[in-house]
This record gives sequence, C-alpha cells and structure tokens, in this order.
Amino acid sequence: MGGERPVENDRPRPPARPSESDARRRDERMVELLGGGVLVDDPSTTHVAADAVVEAGARLRPFTILEGRSVIREGAVVGPFVRLVDVEVGKGAQILDHCLLRECVIGEGASVGPFAHVRPHSRIGSGARVGNFVELKNTALGAGAKASHLSYLGDATVGPGANIGAGTITCNYDGVRKHPTRIEAGAFVGSDAVLVAPVTVGAGAYVAAGSTVTEDVPEDALALGRARQVVKPGWAARRRAAQAEEKKG
Repeated sequence: MGGERPVENDRPRPPARPSESDARRRDERMVELLGGGVLVDDPSTTHVAADAVVEAGARLRPFTILEGRSVIREGAVVGPFVRLVDVEVGKGAQILDHCLLRECVIGEGASVGPFAHVRPHSRIGSGARVGNFVELKNTALGAGAKASHLSYLGDATVGPGANIGAGTITCNYDGVRKHPTRIEAGAFVGSDAVLVAPVTVGAGAYVAAGSTVTEDVPEDALALGRARQVVKPGWAARRRAAQAEEKKG
C-alpha cells in the first residue's frame, strides 16, 4: 500500500567529500601562501588553485575560492564568500562579501560588492566602485566611475567619473543582436533609467531619474524621457469617503 518503494539508486546522495590527497594539496597550498606573506583568515575554508597567484600583503577572508589563473595583487582584500575565476584584482582593491567574478580585470583601489556579479570581458578602472546587486557583462567602467546599486550594465563603456544611478539598465539585446551603450566621462545617469542601445550619453550630460533614453544625449545636455506627473488634490480623501458610504449601504 502507498505505492512502490523508491529504488535505492534514485535516492539523493550526499556531495562527495574531498579526498585525503585533495585536502593535503589544499593544506600545502595554504602553507605556501602563508609563508609568502599572504594573509589567510581561515585556511580551512579557503581554496586557491595551483595556477592562481596571490601576492604578499593580499588578504583572503573566509570562504574565498580562487580558480583558474586568477591574480590577486598586493594589498587587495577578497571575501568573505567570494568566487573568482580567471580574475585579476589590482593593488589595494576590495572584493566584498558574496560576489562572483569571471574573466575580468579589477583596477587598483577599486571596490566590488557586496553581492555583485561581474561577467566575462569586463574591466573596472582604478578607484571605481561596483556596489550591491550590480551586474556587469562585457562592460568597461572608467577610473573613479560608480555603479553603486541594483543596476545591469551590458556591452557598455562608462567613462571616468561617471555616475550610474540605482536601477539603471542598459537594454543591449534586441532579440537578435547585442548593441553597445556609451556613457562618457562625468555623465550622471539618474535612478531607474533605461538606456536603449545603441545609444550614447555625452560627457557631462545628465539623464533624469525614471527616463527611457532612445536617442543620443549631447555633451552637457539634460535628457528627460518620462510621463508627465498629474496631481489631483483631495482625490484620496474623496475616494475614502465614497468607500465609507458604500459600506454603510
């Protein structure tokens, strides 16, 4: 009764444990790094591939995973809970909590995370910042540029000192082909902006918050692409009064 018993082979299996030889190689790698002047907070939770390079003075925080040919320069801090695959991290840069980076370059003194995803062929310039829940794909972020919150930048070039507001999206895919977005030096893109590629925002230009931009924005111009706000005084009070009358009836 109650149906057939599950076949033994169909039952979920626990993940395979590392072999003794794997654990020994990891321990040997940690000893090598510590002896070379690398700061490793918790060697038992840190994995560094054989081909990865970590310079003296760099710090690896708990649950850091370095795969492929990743390179961590002097003074950089990575982790905790970070996975890097074929990533170069410049001197003094920070990769903060819960980030995934693949095949990209992080410039000197830059900051990434927490909770950021940097996909292949991206480059983050010196002193630039990529913040919470930001995703970059095939994007170059210039020196000192900022994309601090909740944004997607795909196939984009962002000039030095530009600011990308929270919720900004580059619409790079039309269903068939990818298209580029160019945001030039010192431009300011307001929150919740949608840039429909191919499009250019000129140097020093402003894009107003909540705008959808489908045409190039000239240098030092202001682009507004949103619906006009309508305010109806007293509307909410009248609505509540009408609802109260309906309940009485």
